[in-house]
Amino acid sequence: MRALKQWSTLTKILISLAVLASLLSFAKFDHCRNANWVTPDVDIHACYSDIPALFSGRALDQHQWAYSSNTNAVEYPVLTGAVMWAIAQVTPSGTDATRNYFDINAILIALLLIGTTLILGRIKPEFAYLLPLSPAVVASLYINWDLWGIITMVLAIYLFDKKKFELSAIALAVSIATKFFPVLLLLPIAFILWRSNKVKVLAKYLLVSSGVWLAINLPVILTTPKGWWRFYQLNLDRPSDWGSIWYSLSILNIDIRSLNYVTLLSLLAVVTAMAIYLLELHQTPTLASVSFILLAGVLCVGKVYSPQYILWLTPLALIALKNKKELFAFWIWQAGEGIYHIAIWQHLALLSGAQFGLPGVGYALVSILRIATCAYFMTVLIRSSLKDPPPQAQSAHSRLGDFLFEAGASYP
Repeated sequence: MRALKQWSTLTKILISLAVLASLLSFAKFDHCRNANWVTPDVDIHACYSDIPALFSGRALDQHQWAYSSNTNAVEYPVLTGAVMWAIAQVTPSGTDATRNYFDINAILIALLLIGTTLILGRIKPEFAYLLPLSPAVVASLYINWDLWGIITMVLAIYLFDKKKFELSAIALAVSIATKFFPVLLLLPIAFILWRSNKVKVLAKYLLVSSGVWLAINLPVILTTPKGWWRFYQLNLDRPSDWGSIWYSLSILNIDIRSLNYVTLLSLLAVVTAMAIYLLELHQTPTLASVSFILLAGVLCVGKVYSPQYILWLTPLALIALKNKKELFAFWIWQAGEGIYHIAIWQHLALLSGAQFGLPGVGYALVSILRIATCAYFMTVLIRSSLKDPPPQAQSAHSRLGDFLFEAGASYP
């Protein structure tokens, strides 16, 4: 009864904070909402959003199916496109259609933030309140449709650590079909189940998640294949873009040739480093404790690192936290994100015709600072987890050194 009462109190606090964060974020975007999203105003006031831009830019205002065009299809996985299209269908038309479309999306995103915060309350009740209190999260809430994929990703992690593997696989498949980014979680999931000697569970998890993903995607693949493929093609072909280390280096006149190969090698390096880190852990980790490190590492070497990616990383960071030292590093990282959020819009304002703004070199240095604060936070989490004492059980798994150099010890 006492635990139920405590959860009820925590629930009320988390809902209140999430509602407050949603209202503060809406106030931040309200200037652009009232000014009809004009340039460079959207950059000067840091209230740009893809939501109104793509409403007309992808012909959603004309009730066109999100993937019907071969050249102008929605550049997102199918569930995000379906959400964008479905909301457009119920948006009142007329001169205020764009504003109405944004408002409906904003209400739904606010509900998703509440839901995500409540799930975090189940996973990490001592730190869940920090999600709606993180300034960079509040500032980025209505930039895109990311929360639709984030809530199912967090739910998948919660269900996995509760050993509800089939439900977790379904939730993860939905998240991948919404934003694709959570596909990276399959690496730590595979490691955790393999290290726990649950090979059959792993096979079933992969089968369920891939089957659900395919079931969601197949109708769009069969009916509008070119529109469906546009998201994947754009990500394969895109040059270095905003926020990435590669874009910052190009501004500083350090050109990277064969960028696709370099980023692919960087991705493989991150995945390899993650595998080594997992092998070095004394105990089998929870999915919640290692998800941030992998996804943040991939973003730091990716071709784009958009401002709203903080929405993906902050929940994962909070469920990875264990002590006050890590919390201090968390706020260092959040400060870097906050500085970057100001810098990107001030730089874009200058490029879009404003009389003031942040020059390219300043923007590049802030971008590098942002990545450095993220790397610092990751390093603190990794060092802390590697210092965890080994379990007393004799059946503990070997670390990497044992795996590589002592595997033959039992042979004559």
